[in-house]
Amino acid sequence: MATGRTHRPATRSRGIPEATVARLPLYLRALTALSERSVPTVSSEELAAAAGVNSAKLRKDFSYLGSYGTRGVGYDVEYLVYQISRELGLTQDWPIVMVGIGNLGAALANYGGFASRGFRVAALIDADPSMVGKPVAGMPVQYIDDLEKIVDENGVSIGVIATPAGAAQQVCDRLVAAGVTSILNFAPTVLSVPDGVDVRKVDLSIELQILAFHEQRKAGEEGGGEAVLPPVVREPATATQADDRKGPDGDMPAVMPA
Repeated sequence: MATGRTHRPATRSRGIPEATVARLPLYLRALTALSERSVPTVSSEELAAAAGVNSAKLRKDFSYLGSYGTRGVGYDVEYLVYQISRELGLTQDWPIVMVGIGNLGAALANYGGFASRGFRVAALIDADPSMVGKPVAGMPVQYIDDLEKIVDENGVSIGVIATPAGAAQQVCDRLVAAGVTSILNFAPTVLSVPDGVDVRKVDLSIELQILAFHEQRKAGEEGGGEAVLPPVVREPATATQADDRKGPDGDMPAVMPA
């Protein structure tokens, strides 16, 4: 197996909290934008506003990195870009494989941000024989039967799953067995993985549902009260129907009056 799979980000050994790790990419994105505009230094307040956090939290996060701004000057942008990139493991090339090249998978494959952030798409894999050999984002799609060989030959430690929900766990199991230790999951299901394997879940429908919740609350506030939900209509329950409605622990739920 390729030794590249055993690399782990330096953040864990240094005891940086997971919440801080989750914010580092936000800081890096804001800093990269500043760097592209040739901005040499930035204050904690300016950088915090660009990253969407408060300045006290930013200063605390940077203290874990051993980085402290200069009073009256701020933080050196280029140095922070390097420092955060190093902590996130982005100063080396990370080959990834993407499994499931449907509409979502193809869109992800065409995303240009992977290469600029230290990730190289080593292979696109699909279970549909008709997809094999077809170019997507300039790469030919490879067949799922070759997954283990592809992972081994490319020293892959990060896998992206964009399959339908029903196929995701099996694909996950095969990736893990092949040596993949980090998975980005776009499939609408929860994956079960052994200790030592990290999974990040991206579910667009859940994010939309959370936004819908907030929109409903806003509508209620604008109307001077809680949002009005449609009433639940219940059919009258017969004795037989009531007998059939057992609770999860075998208890009998109360029959709702008509």
